[in-house]
Amino acid sequence: MTVTSFTQALRERTWSGTDVQRAGADGAGFMTDLMTGKGTRDDYIALVAQNYFVYAALESAAEAMAGDPVAARFISPQLTRLPAIEHDLRFLLGDGWRASIVPLPTTARYVRRIDEVATSRWTGGFIAHHYTRYLGDLSGGRIIRSLMQRSFGFDTNGVGFYLFDQIAEPRAFKCTYRDQLDAADWSEQERDRVIAEVLVAYRFTTDLFVDLAAAKSYAA
Repeated sequence: MTVTSFTQALRERTWSGTDVQRAGADGAGFMTDLMTGKGTRDDYIALVAQNYFVYAALESAAEAMAGDPVAARFISPQLTRLPAIEHDLRFLLGDGWRASIVPLPTTARYVRRIDEVATSRWTGGFIAHHYTRYLGDLSGGRIIRSLMQRSFGFDTNGVGFYLFDQIAEPRAFKCTYRDQLDAADWSEQERDRVIAEVLVAYRFTTDLFVDLAAAKSYAA
């Protein structure tokens, strides 16, 4: 009998699900514009601002989960993004940046969900959100950083969020991370719960792009 690894099952479920495909299509416009030079500097700043709230919640959750023996395998200072986001926002908006940003509706729901997972000490749920955000950032960060530098004339200031300067070999890091996922001693039922939570995280991410596009249209 062929045994399907957790990461293989995760890939299959996240890339083939109708809901994921629909969510990706719904949220594609904002990021497509930003990545193809049609977006503005203000659009980029709006994205960074929403990331601040998400990563403040995620890294607070990491502190709360650090004593969990399974979660601790995934928590690494090499991945920490919040200081870089704060530095980016200070560069982009000035010293008073914190008073000038507010979470969009999807961001607020996203933060509440991360907080709920951490408060309940659900290890698999925390890892689902950790995996979705950090491995996604690590995979696409270099390309996004280069495009934003080209579009807006940034050097490293303003795009520090996408600069994982403490990870020399991103591919090897991601392979180790996925090996740790496969090594997690989860039941079949728990594996399904974790994958379902990854899909929740994906949906929040794409719904946030929809919110950002709507806020942009309203401002116009």
